[in-house]
Amino acid sequence: MILAQAFLRLELPEAHSLKGRRQVVNSLKDRLKAFNISVLDISGSYPKEAEIALAWLAHDPRQSAQIRQSIERLLERRFSEYLWELEVEEI
Repeated sequence: MILAQAFLRLELPEAHSLKGRRQVVNSLKDRLKAFNISVLDISGSYPKEAEIALAWLAHDPRQSAQIRQSIERLLERRFSEYLWELEVEEI
């Protein structure tokens, strides 16, 4: 069994308020939950940056890699206008 934790950092240059950032983050969180993973917004108070913590369980490293690839494809397809960085650690 693989436990993976990830941190997703987003730069949101067009978000001018916390409300604008929250709209983007909530949309992203809703889409990520379709992968049956845990999602938590851990952003600070700066509206132009967001940080999201992710966690999932997988039966083996291959399944964990598939989940990670699915997340990256979602980010590339739906949130390509934002700079993002995904850092994953498997236990």
